[in-house]
Amino acid sequence: MISSQVIQKTLDELRSITRIDLCVMDVDGKVNSTTFPIEDEDFGDISSFVESMADSQVIRGYHFFKIYDGQTVEFILIAKGGNEDTYMIGRVAVSEIQNLIVAYKERFDKSNFIQNLILDNLLLVDVYNRAKKLHIPVEAKRVVILVEIRNEKDQDAIEILKNMFISRSNDFITAIDEKNIIIVRNLEESDDYESIEAIARMIVDMLNSEAMAKARVSYGNIIHEIKDVSRSYKEAKMALDVGKIFYVEKNIVGYNNLGIGRLIYQLPMPLCEMFMKEVFGGKLPESLDDETLNTINKFFDNNLNISETSRQLFLHRNTLVYRLEKIQKSTGLDIRVFDDALTFKIALMVSSYMDFMNNQD
Repeated sequence: MISSQVIQKTLDELRSITRIDLCVMDVDGKVNSTTFPIEDEDFGDISSFVESMADSQVIRGYHFFKIYDGQTVEFILIAKGGNEDTYMIGRVAVSEIQNLIVAYKERFDKSNFIQNLILDNLLLVDVYNRAKKLHIPVEAKRVVILVEIRNEKDQDAIEILKNMFISRSNDFITAIDEKNIIIVRNLEESDDYESIEAIARMIVDMLNSEAMAKARVSYGNIIHEIKDVSRSYKEAKMALDVGKIFYVEKNIVGYNNLGIGRLIYQLPMPLCEMFMKEVFGGKLPESLDDETLNTINKFFDNNLNISETSRQLFLHRNTLVYRLEKIQKSTGLDIRVFDDALTFKIALMVSSYMDFMNNQD
């Protein structure tokens, strides 16, 4: 439904041009928007006008008009004054608001269609029929972008995000809950994954600077048919989860760049438990505290280079070697050797995945 803020803005613009005061009420006589104080005004019995056959009427020096949504009276417009000019401005205001109602209703219908499309609530034949009815191109280059706001109910962040894309008629934006927003982005033929990454970066930066909100953004693969929107959404959802588990330091993750995290995410839990039991006897050894894990990760980041790792950790080379040997004694894996390092890295990722899944339960 069209908001009172939108109607108020329309009335204010007409008032500034015509100098004629306007008021919009619902059919029960409750004020929606107005350009003049109405506490002391006597409009008479509005319900009689609502029930009458007339579309407009002059009552006590005011022009009354019915505003329709289809065949139903949705609002009553009151123009202050009883002359011909007031009547003409009232008709213009009625036309403006009725057009807004149609536009917002169409936007709501499109948003509802996209939500059902994303959630797989439509048969394939219904997808094409409804897309045609709503004038949504069936074949177009698109991608689904998923934005997670770290703080729930951050309405400022949500409004900023909506305003970023509302001017693009072929983009669709819908909130699936209080933290997650889905954007179905219409792409140009020249757009690629670098372009999508730039859009994601713009979203993160905008939310951070305008709303002071922390956001995580993911996106699915590029699609070319409306029926594949659901698949791109599922890919974006997986990318969001995989990013939380394996790439915590990243706030933008694309499905096309998930690496080994994609494989581990799809492993069944019994297989993960079997692998952890084989490597560590069931779980990570208690000797692997935060400091030790930081050393290991830094060693991996530097491609098993002892000299560069010790420099970045501000450690003597011998101290780092001692730590690595200590890890070998507690785990049986010498991460200075590529095969053992690979096993250890995968084990760390499997452990993170298992912790994530257990917390989900």
